[in-house]
Amino acid sequence: MMGDMRFPFLPLFVPADRPERFGKAAASGADAVIIDLEDAVAPAAKEAAREGLAQGLAGLKPGGTAIYVRLNGADTGYFADDLAAIATLPLTGIVLPKAEDPAIIRIARETLGANGRVIALLETPLGIVRARELAQVADRLAFGSLDYAVAIGARHVRHALDAARQELVLASACAGLPGPIDGVTTTYRDEQAVVDDAAYAADLGFGGKLLIHPAQIAPAIRGFSPTGEEVARAEKILSALTEREGGAVSLDGAMVDAPVVKWAQTVKSRALRLQALQTDGEAGAAARARS
Repeated sequence: MMGDMRFPFLPLFVPADRPERFGKAAASGADAVIIDLEDAVAPAAKEAAREGLAQGLAGLKPGGTAIYVRLNGADTGYFADDLAAIATLPLTGIVLPKAEDPAIIRIARETLGANGRVIALLETPLGIVRARELAQVADRLAFGSLDYAVAIGARHVRHALDAARQELVLASACAGLPGPIDGVTTTYRDEQAVVDDAAYAADLGFGGKLLIHPAQIAPAIRGFSPTGEEVARAEKILSALTEREGGAVSLDGAMVDAPVVKWAQTVKSRALRLQALQTDGEAGAAARARS
């Protein structure tokens, strides 16, 4: 299974014009690195950043962390050159910003080849309206919440963006895709803000979150983790089911049938993965502190 099918999927942005950071980002514990040719790179630096991609990628461990490149949008003068530059690079795939047109995703696929993956970043009103079409041709959807809020003239607050977020979740589910990837939390010094944003995204059905700093990885994991009460309930359900050898059972005055069992299995598997991620993250942080 590809790394971007994991729950949660936590990719980390790094500027394309800072190749010395590629290796650090890949070793950060993020599920993937997104090398950003778009917002993180000034117009005057885009050509040099594009030309330096191959050298920067050469220093990464083969077969290690998944590597994506966020291209400039199809409506810019940089898109064709970006596609040409990444055509022969050893990438996992691309992130397509301001995705609105399924045809552009198909063009990108032709460049990437059969194994290349496309994450469609929806951040415009038209992109949200076409989310279900885009989900049919992309490998995953992501939400560019900051740009979207600006585009509709809204404050970047949860209730203003709920309809768009729910549309991405529904479009992904209808297309058989994993849960979409939520947008960034702009502060990385406020861990609780990252925890709260990740937990809110998980509640809505998102399967990951875009990160802008390694310090956001651990709090994002905490936010996506099932609560202690959820894990205890799931274990109780699965234990009761085992004792009765399957089928519908009654537990604490409530009927436990197939959907509830599926929920319990999902909570248990996610709790185990996230517990392992937290342990690995703590061990990595301790090692970095000693070095």
